[in-house]
Amino acid sequence: MAGLFYGIEPAVTAIALNAAWRIGSRALNNGWMWAIAAASFIAIFTLHAPFPAIVATAALVGALGGRIAPGVFQTNGRHGAAARRHGTALIDDHTPTPPHARYSHAQMARVLIAAVLLWLVPMALLVVWLGWTGTFAQMGWFFTKAAMLTFGGAYAVLPYVVQGAVAHYGWLNATQMIDGLALGETTPGPLIMVVAFVAFVGGWQSADVNALMAEAFGPQGTLVGAVLAAVLVTRFTFLPSFVFILAGGPLVESTHGDLKFTAPLTAITAAVVGVILNLALYFARHVLWPAGLGGHFEWPAALIALAALLALWRFKRGVIAMCALAGLALRLAGAV
Repeated sequence: MAGLFYGIEPAVTAIALNAAWRIGSRALNNGWMWAIAAASFIAIFTLHAPFPAIVATAALVGALGGRIAPGVFQTNGRHGAAARRHGTALIDDHTPTPPHARYSHAQMARVLIAAVLLWLVPMALLVVWLGWTGTFAQMGWFFTKAAMLTFGGAYAVLPYVVQGAVAHYGWLNATQMIDGLALGETTPGPLIMVVAFVAFVGGWQSADVNALMAEAFGPQGTLVGAVLAAVLVTRFTFLPSFVFILAGGPLVESTHGDLKFTAPLTAITAAVVGVILNLALYFARHVLWPAGLGGHFEWPAALIALAALLALWRFKRGVIAMCALAGLALRLAGAV
């Protein structure tokens, strides 16, 4: 297993770099977008700014920029270019909106009330059970915030998860976080499911969860607590996604093409490129210098990462299985 993970971890670094390239090639179409991406990278890499602050600042820049220089934040041209490359879509910007996707105040109110109750009741029970500072309540609160910031997909929000789960709460360490992402890359389903791994490890290592579960379940208490943490975090992570779909979908359709709404999202997308690049460098630092910068440099891992990046960028090939086998071969040969 150690050999397999040795190969998968540099592959994850390459995948994150490739994700930054793919999103950047679409989003950074002028100097302003490049400047936003660079500013977001400096903010999170150098100043350790929280991801929510970066998203809020980018949205504000987009809102102001849409008024001052609307052409800079216009996305219609990019949609047209995509259509020319890939052909027309079965459902495109000109397809009439179906009745169930049309916005109404009543439908919005129903969805929001149901969402608040579905979030508030379990959270209240957790607070009553273990207190606000308990691991379960803190996990529920943190991953709710993370789910509300999934602009740009999992690679964009994972730096925020790393900031919270590793640096702030200490639920797991950096190596465990990279291993979790590596596992997420090897399995079907959305990559954001890595939060279940984070919660499982955090629950397994949590002193208050272990003490509570040991009283109720004896020797199996650690496993029960870890599984419960994973289930709770998965629920709190995905609940906002359903709210975005059911409530936000019709709202987005009703504002389609309105620069007041699209310009902030355009700026956020550019900022996400810098955030994902920071994530890739974070992984590279821990994979290539496991003992810290200035320590031993893992040349075999670097070569695996370069080969994976080439396969992704030039040949558009999957790399996880190839890199895992390379790591296993190196381990069996005694090279690592």
